[in-house]
Amino acid sequence: MDLNQRASGVLLHPTSLPGPFGIGDLGPSAFHFIDWLASAGQTLWQWLPTTPIGPGDSPYQSVSAFAGSPLMVALEPLVEAGWLAAPAPGGFSDQRVDFAKVVPWRLQQLRAAFAGFEARATEAQREALAAWAAQEAYWLDDYSLFMALESAHRGACWWDWAPELRGRKKAALTKARKEHAAEIAFWVFVQWQFDTQLAAVKQAANAKGIHLVGDLPIFIAHHSADCWAAPEYYYLDDNFQPTVVAGVPPDDLGPQGQRWGNPLYRWDKMKRSGYKWWTDRVRRALAQADVFRIDHFRGFAGYYEIPASCPTAMEGEWVKGPGKGLFDAIAAELGDLPIIAEDLGLITPDVIELRDACGYPGMKILQFAFGAEGDHEFLPQTYVRECVVYTGTHDNDTAKGWWHNAKPRERAFAGAYLACGDHDVHWAMIRAASNSVANLAIFPLQDVLGLGSETRMNTPGTLGGSNWTWRFTWDQIGPEPGRVLGLITAASGRGSFALLGLPG
Repeated sequence: MDLNQRASGVLLHPTSLPGPFGIGDLGPSAFHFIDWLASAGQTLWQWLPTTPIGPGDSPYQSVSAFAGSPLMVALEPLVEAGWLAAPAPGGFSDQRVDFAKVVPWRLQQLRAAFAGFEARATEAQREALAAWAAQEAYWLDDYSLFMALESAHRGACWWDWAPELRGRKKAALTKARKEHAAEIAFWVFVQWQFDTQLAAVKQAANAKGIHLVGDLPIFIAHHSADCWAAPEYYYLDDNFQPTVVAGVPPDDLGPQGQRWGNPLYRWDKMKRSGYKWWTDRVRRALAQADVFRIDHFRGFAGYYEIPASCPTAMEGEWVKGPGKGLFDAIAAELGDLPIIAEDLGLITPDVIELRDACGYPGMKILQFAFGAEGDHEFLPQTYVRECVVYTGTHDNDTAKGWWHNAKPRERAFAGAYLACGDHDVHWAMIRAASNSVANLAIFPLQDVLGLGSETRMNTPGTLGGSNWTWRFTWDQIGPEPGRVLGLITAASGRGSFALLGLPG
């Protein structure tokens, strides 16, 4: 995808899609939403990470940087293939994901589908799975064994496994692959179906001129196949515990900072390998999306290192990251990289220099624009073309929620700047973003629908609750939001009136 073209789109994680089985997935609703995007003149569909969820149900703390979420595997194709009996709707909410209920139920369905595949798959289907598994072995072999061992150890973290397994002794791994062959085969089947279904969604989107925008977290989780498979790439002690962890220092939003707890990369050792792990990871991302956002891009210029013994982020220091050398190595292997740099937070000159040297567009958040004066960097008149403007992201309140919760001065400034009020602030923000010079403009679906704080996707610094659970229903959309969005898109030069059935 050419990131210099003028385009717009919608931010919506597939788990928020409608459907009868407790959580949105890569099934019929995904194709329906593609049709809706096309009817609204949109050419971008941005997702959150599609990896398995982790603690707090977050897609940013996954057990794998490469695997797809089993929860996003649609059941309808498994029924159509004859491997799964059509499940009855489980009495799930159509407005919220109840992960405690959905996770075991969906895994039960996937295990039943795998049993059906084992019993009834055709030779061609078995060959297709085997060919795919051979192609993806560079990450799949470790991931599937990791999941089998996690199950055998009743969910215990990998550093609490038997010494020969946590230390990856060759004989122990060979023995484990034989002992847990059936469980390994299940996880391979699930990933095959995820990839097959995602490829179908991507093909359908691309056929309608819609590009998928993925999301790549910078760090990996400690309890992950990635850390277990290559502990030498992380700062770990002899017991495989992190000696330093990731986070950000104290600021106005958090007097104790944010201690994320992710293990930090040994960039020196990654460099000696030619950054192979990162190249493989980006290769995987490019197979699943047309462009992707890298979360916490500033960490490649300099990252905040917190002693693992510190319970907060109040102790720590900035350490130089790998810089442009990392991206040069990846590009040498894969070609030009369609990357959006999430350059929010404490941005120093070295971050800007790295972003611009790589030629990646940064991000502008319109909600952040009204806390100072008329020259604020997030006000549209200050933008350059090489950026992506959002009304808000998954970590922000909705536009309407922001308006209700804003400080009086910010609300007054926004009202004057956008010429709006409570009833139309969402459209005013979308219009201002669309009319800006930014090449790309993206809006959370909640803002397109004019929804309030109760529908925000995530509140940073909190776990559980309503985070990551929001879903919409088709009757919430109706014809009007798409019509208005399409008109704004066409009028701002990001689409065509002809595509909306209007005279060109």
